[in-house]
Amino acid sequence: MFLADYITNFFKYGVLGNSLRIDASNACQLRCPTCHQVKEGEHSFRRMHLKFDDFRKFVDQHPTFKNIELADNGEIFLNPDLEKIFQYAFTKKIDLTARDGVNLNDASEMALEYMVKFKVRLVLVSIDGASPETYRIFRQKGDFQRVIENIEIINRYKRHYGSKFPVLVWQFIVFGHNEHEIPLARSMAKKLNMRFFLKFNADPSYSPVKNKELVRKEMGYSSMTEYEDITKTVYAFSCHQLWRAPQIGPQGDLLGCCYNNRENAFGNVFELGLEKVLKSERFIYAKKMLLGQKNAREDIPCINCSVYKNMRARRINIMFAFFSLLRRLKNTHL
Repeated sequence: MFLADYITNFFKYGVLGNSLRIDASNACQLRCPTCHQVKEGEHSFRRMHLKFDDFRKFVDQHPTFKNIELADNGEIFLNPDLEKIFQYAFTKKIDLTARDGVNLNDASEMALEYMVKFKVRLVLVSIDGASPETYRIFRQKGDFQRVIENIEIINRYKRHYGSKFPVLVWQFIVFGHNEHEIPLARSMAKKLNMRFFLKFNADPSYSPVKNKELVRKEMGYSSMTEYEDITKTVYAFSCHQLWRAPQIGPQGDLLGCCYNNRENAFGNVFELGLEKVLKSERFIYAKKMLLGQKNAREDIPCINCSVYKNMRARRINIMFAFFSLLRRLKNTHL
């Protein structure tokens, strides 16, 4: 179904499925070294949270969307309206996820309980290490033990409500400084009833992998050639969101994808309506640009994205990159 959905939405150009991405918060309390919020400075853009009233109005006006991803640029648990969002989505039969990751350092117990009680489907927890010492190297200002305690609280509520939701995933970004703890982290995830997911570092210049053969085996790639090849294409994957699940910012700005565009909106869906923005000339042009049907244009935010620049340099378009990636990507769909 996963592959069929993607193919269908690509060939039905401009036709969405039933999924959207609405960032619950673009604020974050950690200071991870490669994060754009750290690189660009704390005051480079406004910290915002998705307001419950905006969420309620939007889902009421768009009843066909039954899958909404809440995580993107920040930490969703910093949103003071999160409990109400969980509850209302449940009453509207909307499946919520946080596949793009949470750091789970600061979460009220009510938010953790409501996440279970109202059946948030999947939550990916970013834990790049199996010890406090290793974890804090990248997740600066983070508390490893507090994250583990919050996971245990979630598991306690899952037992209390007799629920398998949310499915919890331990995401481990592989660096040179933490690669030795992959086996221990995998074991800890199993004990905590979590899936385990290894992720490539988006910025290979930061703490690059030292033992590539070890990482290749842990990631399950059959050869070093396959491992090296996948690292070159994996981040082109986010472009598909313009077709299948467009990214919306906390205040309703249609940003397109979750990867690189944070402020250059195609329009505000809370003010103008989703359909009008999706049918706008700039958004349609952006998709054709990614497909290689139109030349690059300065007012399209994709022009400044490293993924698009890489595709242009290699003379490929998103359709080619997408299907090339699907052929080789293993065990990364959560």
